[in-house]
Amino acid sequence: MEITTIKLQRDTKKRLDKLKIHKRESYDEAIQHILEILSLCRMNPEKAKLKLAEIDKMHSKFNKQKEKTFQSNKSS
Repeated sequence: MEITTIKLQRDTKKRLDKLKIHKRESYDEAIQHILEILSLCRMNPEKAKLKLAEIDKMHSKFNKQKEKTFQSNKSS
């Protein structure tokens, strides 16, 4: 696998950070998810909606786990 470097504006990076499903997800993985959804939107918008809902559910689950960890550390 060949790796390359791309330049992003800070705002673009922040937006990508918010789209990551979990903290350790790479930018490559986040961009691949975006591209997959865009392709699905072109071919099958309903399937794309389901995929977005699935990702949103995973994102919410991760945020809840992160919040629980923060609360546990805070009370210790």
